[in-house]
Amino acid sequence: MRNQQSAQLLFELSRPGRRAHRLGEPGVPTTDALSGFDDRFLASDPPPLPELAEGDVVRHFVGLSTLNMSVDTHFYPLGSCTMKYNPKRNERIASLPGLADVHPMQDPSHLQGLLEMLYELQEMFAEISGLHGVSLQPAAGAHGELTALLVAEAYFRSIGSSRNIVLTADSAHGTNPASAQMAGFQTKTVKSNADGLVDLDDLAAKLDENTAVFMLTNPNTLGLFDRNIEQMNKMVHDAGALIYLDGANMNAILGISRPGDFGADLMHYNPHKTFSGPHGGGGPGAGPICVRDFLTKFLPAPIVTRREIETAEGQTEWYYDLSEPTEHSIGRVRSFFGNTGVLARAYIYLRTYGGDGIRRVSEDAVLSANYLLSQVKHFLDVPHGDRCMHEFVASASRLKKDKKISAMDLAKRILDYGFHAPTVYFPLVVDEAVMVEPTETESKQTLDAFVEALFRITDESGDTVHEAPHSTRISRPDDVGAARRPVLHWSQPETPDDQS
Repeated sequence: MRNQQSAQLLFELSRPGRRAHRLGEPGVPTTDALSGFDDRFLASDPPPLPELAEGDVVRHFVGLSTLNMSVDTHFYPLGSCTMKYNPKRNERIASLPGLADVHPMQDPSHLQGLLEMLYELQEMFAEISGLHGVSLQPAAGAHGELTALLVAEAYFRSIGSSRNIVLTADSAHGTNPASAQMAGFQTKTVKSNADGLVDLDDLAAKLDENTAVFMLTNPNTLGLFDRNIEQMNKMVHDAGALIYLDGANMNAILGISRPGDFGADLMHYNPHKTFSGPHGGGGPGAGPICVRDFLTKFLPAPIVTRREIETAEGQTEWYYDLSEPTEHSIGRVRSFFGNTGVLARAYIYLRTYGGDGIRRVSEDAVLSANYLLSQVKHFLDVPHGDRCMHEFVASASRLKKDKKISAMDLAKRILDYGFHAPTVYFPLVVDEAVMVEPTETESKQTLDAFVEALFRITDESGDTVHEAPHSTRISRPDDVGAARRPVLHWSQPETPDDQS
């Protein structure tokens, strides 16, 4: 049975006179804490607050927490989002006082350990990307896109160019054209060909003297590495434009292929995706960017630098500092010098794996995705081939035609089997898209159970699937035309094994 208390409001649980603690007399003189306040701001009666014992409060919030899915409790096969397990050692180390308790306005001489870590992280990001300059300042992936495009705009302005068009692939994340618009560019969409790759003819038709940047994701959101990347690189650069790589899918190529080597001039990382920081929930993020050498002077400041200094004992050692903005810099894009909590987790992750380890991360992620694809293709269409990189996109279109079960129905029903739903209806180039990314952190047993759940759903009746999920407190309150269920219900939830 569900814990009824966890679903009631604290006010509903309240009972007069119930207390968590009763404080004794203070033993010291007391004063009126509200003396001096304007009477207009003082209510004649205090606002009603729930009266609860400590156990009531603890059970309420722990009960609420059990209603959530998380990477600690469930498999999250969210294509494109890369929801991998977050190692707890990263959390523990990032919470050490030397990292968590420093103040960003302290003098750099008091932040040497933190700045050394950030400097080394800049160096690692540069090496992994094959690019030269790094800024840790952007606060999220989309913010990194915007920052890099502002760098590109500053570059073209510095050479007297008025290029104002950004090309984006039709399979790109929606943030690509949005970031371009925010940076003051106009956008045009480049179509995909039948293989799910960039259509070179359409790219050639849209490249001209006004093109500033071509934004692409490689591997793309279909889970395909574009085999024409070198040709695209030549076409774009011959037209005088820059190539921006959306680094969302770096989990497929870490330690294997570097964006700078296959032509990218600018890129961003998503540390919460690629380097296992906390992900989602509106919490803090980071979106560091890397750029080619001729673009480094336009990066936002400060950037962590180091130089040799002589100690009082006559020895030399490294001193870490924060650079001042140059005349070419686009200036700050956020306060201070980056979200160090997320960046610290990325640093710990990279130090843990090392160079050989991050290559293994990508190899295992690609292996997991191809294993899932090889199983799922027997009952769902996979429009773009028998091989993929770190993710693949299946289609529920045939299932919808035959049984009236849509991708959304499938996503809702799989919650009953103990899995978070995969990404659905993205990318838009696949009808009834079901986008799956297992990451490298899931076992074969978990992947097999996920495939079994998908298969069983395709064999269920339409009525069962249309009314799913059956085991959650809320079913489909926001779905137009979907079945409404009571928000609260206290009977034993229906499980997949109970289905006939």
